[in-house]
Amino acid sequence: MAQDTLPYRERLWPPWWGWLLAVVWPAMLGVAYGYATSAWVGWLVGGGAIGLALFGLREWSVSVQVDRAGLTAGRVQLPAACIGGSQALDGEAASRLRGVEADARAHLVVRGWVPGGVRLEVTDPLDPTPYWFVSSRRPDALSLALEQARIAG
Repeated sequence: MAQDTLPYRERLWPPWWGWLLAVVWPAMLGVAYGYATSAWVGWLVGGGAIGLALFGLREWSVSVQVDRAGLTAGRVQLPAACIGGSQALDGEAASRLRGVEADARAHLVVRGWVPGGVRLEVTDPLDPTPYWFVSSRRPDALSLALEQARIAG
């Protein structure tokens, strides 16, 4: 008895320490500029750098979504009709697939701070991409949603 997981949505935000670094590093830059020039310049440089760093982290996070139409990972879409089987991978298996076992033709949506992911086959005969690997903090739920989208499509 499988529960309905469609639509599936996940945002792959950076971990807490990434946000901390995005504030501390630019703040240190602001202190250095403030010490070398003036307090106003330090506040301006530090504040601007913190804003840019936080914007960058927000842009590095990717959205993964599965609905009856298919998979959307970031700005790329894979129609449900082209989704083959999927396999949830954790830890070591996901690391190998991102590294030594990776196929150069594969489409990877990888965020290094996310340990797990899903490998899904591409069934479109005109597409040279053999599979997609999509990072996920909930690979089992993503794999189930992909299976449901494939059946529905």
